[in-house]
Amino acid sequence: MPYSDSFKNKVVVITGGTDGIGKALVTEFLKRGARVSTCSRTAEKLFDLSKELNSLSLLTVKADVSKESDCAHFIAETLNSFGSIDILINNAGISMRALFQETEMETLRRLMDVNFWGSVYCTKYALESVLKQKGSIVSVSSIAGYRGLPGRSGYSASKFALNGWMEALRTELLDSGVNVLWVCPGYTTSNIRNAALNKDAQPQGESPLNEGKLMSSEECALRIIKAIAKRKRTLVITFTGKETVWLNKFFPSLADRLTKKFFFKDGELIK
Repeated sequence: MPYSDSFKNKVVVITGGTDGIGKALVTEFLKRGARVSTCSRTAEKLFDLSKELNSLSLLTVKADVSKESDCAHFIAETLNSFGSIDILINNAGISMRALFQETEMETLRRLMDVNFWGSVYCTKYALESVLKQKGSIVSVSSIAGYRGLPGRSGYSASKFALNGWMEALRTELLDSGVNVLWVCPGYTTSNIRNAALNKDAQPQGESPLNEGKLMSSEECALRIIKAIAKRKRTLVITFTGKETVWLNKFFPSLADRLTKKFFFKDGELIK
């Protein structure tokens, strides 16, 4: 069966589905005949998404994934509406841009609560159904889960934690029929850098990168969908990402210097 046809009538849960990669995933799964449930902290964004996509196969639920009770409610609403869950995609996430020395603890706590605990909570409540369906659990991680990035210490910590947890979960479920996949998109056009937290845990409101030169969210979503269909273990999407993972594994000291050169200029964090 072509992978484009393998999701018909499957129930796909996607956290953070109103922007960037999450929105692209929602759109592409609906095109493939899936029933999709997604969440966001912002009711207005969910309303706009429902209006734009205009699909009876789309369920939207207001939820903050950093709160366990919201995650439990989100998964319960999905099961009440669709009866089961075939695929869970932990996509919701936030980033940061600030040197650790200047960063308030609330920034780091918020990153862990959303990026790590949000994935844990949703997976915990969805797992029983995914096991019954012999489906897939997917988390959208980052190259920062393989290589710590300056100015993103809390983000890197949350993604390292996510990767380690997913690897442990995959091993636990190896003979269950459930596939566990973590995805590292690299730099992709999305709202995550505009919404990245500064040292005071407030949104930056701007991106330090040239977004026009980055992979589109739509292309990233297509690659993730293909990896899910093939039941892959990991997916590192960009060449730069693969190069970074390889270099950090075999030549870590060189990776330190090259990473410092990329992110700093004249002692200032520029990216």
